Amino acid sequence: MNDLFRKIAPVADELGRLFADQGHELALVGGPVRDLLLGRIGNDLDLTTDARPERVLEIVRGWADSVWTIGIDFGTVGLRKGSWLIEITTYRSESYDPKSRKPEVMYGETLDADLERRDFAVNAMAVRLPGHEFVDPYGGLGDLRARLLRTPGTPEQSFGDDPLRMLRAARFASQLGFTVDPRAVTAMTEMAERIEIVSAERIRDELDKLICGANPREGLRLLVETGLAAHVLPELPKLRLEIDEHHRHKDVYEHSLTVLDQAIAQEEDGKPDRILRWAAIMHDVGKPKTRRHEAGGRVSFHHHEVVGAQLTKKRMTELKFPKDVVSDVSRLVELHLRFHGYGTGEWTDSAVRRYVRDAGHLLTRLHKLTRADCTTRNKRKAAALSRTYDHLEERIARLAEEEELAKIRPELDGNEIQQVLGVGPGPVVGRAYKFLLDLRLDKGVLGKEAATAALLEWARSNDLGA
Repeated sequence: MNDLFRKIAPVADELGRLFADQGHELALVGGPVRDLLLGRIGNDLDLTTDARPERVLEIVRGWADSVWTIGIDFGTVGLRKGSWLIEITTYRSESYDPKSRKPEVMYGETLDADLERRDFAVNAMAVRLPGHEFVDPYGGLGDLRARLLRTPGTPEQSFGDDPLRMLRAARFASQLGFTVDPRAVTAMTEMAERIEIVSAERIRDELDKLICGANPREGLRLLVETGLAAHVLPELPKLRLEIDEHHRHKDVYEHSLTVLDQAIAQEEDGKPDRILRWAAIMHDVGKPKTRRHEAGGRVSFHHHEVVGAQLTKKRMTELKFPKDVVSDVSRLVELHLRFHGYGTGEWTDSAVRRYVRDAGHLLTRLHKLTRADCTTRNKRKAAALSRTYDHLEERIARLAEEEELAKIRPELDGNEIQQVLGVGPGPVVGRAYKFLLDLRLDKGVLGKEAATAALLEWARSNDLGA
């Protein structure tokens, strides 16, 4: 432990001595201890103490570079020391009132009692400071070796105290690749409905961390199989469309998980792309609502991308995602089928320009999502689709080089439109701007003289008096 502790020892021990000198206990606890043992050392430290928050503020005053109290109602004081971000939480026990979304916080007196209220045994280990005494009353180290998630007490008690822990189990399955103890899985299944008392913001944070984990497929599977997804992301289990001998088609749920895997495989710099990942898992959520049985046993999903974009926007808004995230993910869902109108290259340059224009800043992600959406096992068909998309990307690159596609604007700006038409600011200028933009997309670069002539002709044909 001392070897593993070497990186954080200077700041942790200094703070530990500071608390000891004031007659208080301090221990590194939870995730940072787990991550130390896994060799995953970050710059965030979680500490716990018998000192009340007001006392913690007194002790760290003058030592910390900065202090914040946003979590003080829950017994937590945040601070920064150099590059370290530190949270110090008073020993506590917390639980939910059955009808409340907010946990009730009660302060505890001992480290062991504090560890008992932790979510999983692997997060119920501590290191006392500054002496480095390792504390593991619930066998977390053994679970860590077994890569197992098990609650310190009964799972029913743990999940009853804080239902969000059920989502955390799925999140850790994604982030750490751990298996959830069967007794915990049973409790999650039986208590799934209880997740509804948890606030949308806390649910969002856990789902987002799950999606951005190393293996989100496993976390999502756990949510679906326990019934939790039906309460927090109901669009996902609905993708398990009924398959019968007369209407054979892909299991859209498994397909979506595969698309997610293939999208992740295209990420760069080893960093999760939350926009791309959410778009991958949500891209087909419109299919259940648009499913139609056609003649000959065929199944169609007409306009599922439009319906899917609407459902995605609604779900992510209810989960309180930032507006730009909601907009980007729903836009990718809306655009994910556009490529399939390309055929074998029949699009005109105008159609290619519109594809780029409509994708805007999401073009690179749309490329990745479109490629990820090819999950056919027919190698010849997959290769043909890949070649076709290669061809589209080559055309986009050529046009971009020639015309700076990403910066497409009409060849006359608003002021020039007003001068040509002899009008002031108003709706006519907006209509004229749209006409010139469509002209630019359809015809490419014409030059200002030709654009002016076209604008005057448009004005005459629309009785604008120019």
